[in-house]
Amino acid sequence: MKKLFSALMVALLLPIASAWAQDYSDGNGYTTIKNPVRTANPDKVEVVEIFWYGCPHCYSLDPITQAWKKTIADDVDFKYMPAVFGRNWLAHAKAFHVADILGVEEKLHADLFNAIHQDHKRMNSEDELAEFFTNYGVSEDEFRKQYNSFAVNSRLSQADAKIRAYGARGVPGLIVNGKYLVTAATAGGNNNIYSVVDYLIEQERQASK
Repeated sequence: MKKLFSALMVALLLPIASAWAQDYSDGNGYTTIKNPVRTANPDKVEVVEIFWYGCPHCYSLDPITQAWKKTIADDVDFKYMPAVFGRNWLAHAKAFHVADILGVEEKLHADLFNAIHQDHKRMNSEDELAEFFTNYGVSEDEFRKQYNSFAVNSRLSQADAKIRAYGARGVPGLIVNGKYLVTAATAGGNNNIYSVVDYLIEQERQASK
């Protein structure tokens, strides 16, 4: 009986083990970008998260992203890239770039998500954002100076060009080494996105050897 029970358990677990061992492929886990986009550092595997602070799915993904970031190896270069797919996305994208330029992005990133999705603040006006930034040691004058700066506008243009080249049509989206687009739809949900990303990172490591 014990042998029969063991055999039955193995038979039941085989489909699960097979699913865990399954390789991803174009259309199954990710989409291959038709024309690969050059990365900033060819010596590292670049992972870019395209997002919008106002997106509830991006908000849900962020804790998963934060946990994953703590596990990445030295040969992986992670960065956020705010998208502007609508007029009301612009203020949030500018806020991200201001925070990055002023060195407070790590401190306020999750808080800005929370202000919008937990506290139900719109946070899409210059005045509201200027006041928010004062909580992180940034004066309103300094915020406004950067918010309307050439540097921020240049970053917006560069990000827009890259997002178009990636072929991304929504958020959140993960770009691996300028070659692959991973979304909740392709990966089968937010919880599986970084499993696909890790798989693609390893693929890129092997390809560079």
